[in-house]
Amino acid sequence: MPSPFQVHQITAAETISVRHHVLWPDKPMDFCQLPEDQNAIHFGIKIEQKLVCVASLFINKNEARLRKFATLPSNQNQGLGSELLQHIISDVKKRNIDKFWLDARETAVPFYRRFGLTVESEPFLKHHLTYVKMVLRLS
Repeated sequence: MPSPFQVHQITAAETISVRHHVLWPDKPMDFCQLPEDQNAIHFGIKIEQKLVCVASLFINKNEARLRKFATLPSNQNQGLGSELLQHIISDVKKRNIDKFWLDARETAVPFYRRFGLTVESEPFLKHHLTYVKMVLRLS
């Protein structure tokens, strides 16, 4: 059955408001921009022309890193994040990437495990939040 959600490639600038609202609402807007954003592939899902879910993929040789994955609170638990992550994993596989990885907030580990990612680090702190490195090996 086809998904009711359409994943689109978007610009780095388009991701910023969703990133800011979801990930770091207490920080300045520019905190949500990454210097390497211009080199990434950015994906999003819109509902009624409004961007509600975003993620950015950074490819370096045969590795791809997911960063700044966020869904607006009013649109969470509707399958949007799952749809976007599945789309990105499919995209990564087509590019013959060996390793797909991300730093996951500890609270999100069960979500990423459903997609085959495994924890490959001890917990660490970033900006007072606990994260772990999660990896999906593709080769």
